[in-house]
Amino acid sequence: MCSCHHLSIATYVPVDILPGENPYLLLDTDKGQRFFPLLGRAYWKIGRSKDNDIVIKNQWISRNHAVLQSTETGDFYLIDLGSRNGTFVNGRRVSIPVTIHNKDRISFGKTKVQFHRPTPTNAGKQLRNLESDTLTSTVHERRLTSVLVVDIRNFTALTQQLDEKVLASLIGNWFRHAGSIVRSSGSWVDKYIGDAIMAIWFHGPQEVSQDDILQIFQAITQLQKMTSALSEQYPLPFKLRIGAAVNTGYAMVGNTGSGEHPDYTAIGDTVNAAFRLESATKEIGKDLAIGATTYSYLIGLPHLQEAFDQHTVSLKGYEDNTITYGTAFNNLDRFLDANSSEEMTGITGFVGNVGFQDLNGEWGDVSVISDQ
Repeated sequence: MCSCHHLSIATYVPVDILPGENPYLLLDTDKGQRFFPLLGRAYWKIGRSKDNDIVIKNQWISRNHAVLQSTETGDFYLIDLGSRNGTFVNGRRVSIPVTIHNKDRISFGKTKVQFHRPTPTNAGKQLRNLESDTLTSTVHERRLTSVLVVDIRNFTALTQQLDEKVLASLIGNWFRHAGSIVRSSGSWVDKYIGDAIMAIWFHGPQEVSQDDILQIFQAITQLQKMTSALSEQYPLPFKLRIGAAVNTGYAMVGNTGSGEHPDYTAIGDTVNAAFRLESATKEIGKDLAIGATTYSYLIGLPHLQEAFDQHTVSLKGYEDNTITYGTAFNNLDRFLDANSSEEMTGITGFVGNVGFQDLNGEWGDVSVISDQ
């Protein structure tokens, strides 16, 4: 196989074209340096497969190698997706999502890349602010949404006790499978944030169907089973566990992508409260917490009160106490068994058969691997 580097045609641009003041990646190739502008969206997939946004055709690159993600605050995060040969920032392997800074040196396998985020001039700042204001006024709209936040429990202890290579493989596989699960269950947004993933479902203008919420619950069940399967395949100091929260309400939704490749972002109280509710699961001793609005759409379903307990919690940043409903994953499974239709079951095929990508991006059983 050719060991050369190649970016997809749409992004293979000579470096002598001035990048300007926008962030970009500078790639070292056999033909010289090339740059990829990080514009027009907030999420870029990197890998050997043609489905990626940044395609690097190199034998050391996995089909789905890494993800680069920008936030509403302008920060950039780099997430390795369990690649065989690793992702490195300034010589240090990426085990968990990391923030990257101007002139950081990145290695995808043996491909060398440098991240650039030039300091804008005053004129550039004014132009960017004008573009941002225009984007906000023309793209963002108020949508009824359900927000799911899933967090890896005891993550700090895990990073302190686990070998770096094992941790990178474990977390990369978890993020990749988690993203696939929520996307296959109808989520329009999946973002990686620290040791958590956020997913968002869009509903009709004013109503949320019970099947909409049940489908999200099915995704949570799949995430829990995938996490349990991964935990059995790695030499972990303790069992890998997750906590989750679902909150339903209106959010401001914007699309920074294109028609064929939408890239949605969402902001607002509904999103913020979902993160706070997930944190509250530890306080109430439950695996899953859902907001009162989410719960209201489930009223009338069999065994709802048996599955969910009501709790009053104090959420950080909120003056008034908040009503939430919590449950354990085993109770959620029983609730879904009693209410799910045939169409709702089996939304993904990840249960019990989790895999990693080998050197050539092929699938195999999960195992602890080292670079060859």
